[in-house]
Amino acid sequence: MSGPVGDSGGVVRSLAQADEIEALSAIYGTDFHTESIDTSTYSVDITQGDKTAFLQVTMPPDYPATSPPIYMLSAPWLKGPKRQELCGYLEDLYLENAGESIVYLWVERIREFMVEVEQEKEEQEEQELSVTLENTVLSEEPETEETGPCPEVFSGEIISDRKSHFQPHLAAVNSHAEVRQVLNKLYENRKVAAATHNMYAFRLQPPGVPSLSQDCEDDGEDHAGRRLLHLLQILDVMNVLVVVSRWYGGILLGPDRFKHINNCARQILDSCGYITPTTDRNKNKKKK
Repeated sequence: MSGPVGDSGGVVRSLAQADEIEALSAIYGTDFHTESIDTSTYSVDITQGDKTAFLQVTMPPDYPATSPPIYMLSAPWLKGPKRQELCGYLEDLYLENAGESIVYLWVERIREFMVEVEQEKEEQEEQELSVTLENTVLSEEPETEETGPCPEVFSGEIISDRKSHFQPHLAAVNSHAEVRQVLNKLYENRKVAAATHNMYAFRLQPPGVPSLSQDCEDDGEDHAGRRLLHLLQILDVMNVLVVVSRWYGGILLGPDRFKHINNCARQILDSCGYITPTTDRNKNKKKK
């Protein structure tokens, strides 16, 4: 039977509507909320990665037989054309499934859309990264400068935290041209090229050259490059390029991300012999 069903509040709803509400409650648990029994209004919290959305639906008495639910979608990250695109998908889903329960399909389509948006963002960041490398200030150095073989690149151990992974890379460099060579070589590695961020810093002062040259790149991780450069300055290391790759795992780490970036850089500087133990420094001072 598909006749009307009454509840304790005196509201009359179809059997299909009652079954859908029960199923949504079982599927989404604490993310499913009853906003108003009198108006048959319900909501679902949708979370995917670092994005959240809120879908509220009001079910008319003749839903799902002849009318669609009235919905309200709240998603602060979703604006303009992207919002219209998603709303178009929801309307198409209803037309394709007219007369059937639609809320579950809507919720899952919203979740899929959130994944698609995140993938588009990652692809765009990779493209921007490629453009950044091509247009980096390092290219201001004459392209005609003669360069030898690319300096050897060393990669350190990976630090992992809440699905994010950090890995350092280091090369001894003596010119801006060699910095470019190392960066290009690193980006030939698909894994490095696919990293969410590749922040780096370098300091140069070749023998016999009085001036110091240094630079850094955040690559979307605000202030990360500057912190790397500050670490190189504190340790007073010269003629070295340090790159830290980060693969974002969907969970925000807050200030901990800077701690891991710093530890990665220290680890590889130490393993490659750029950090002098404090005791050795003190001995050198006493000898002097």
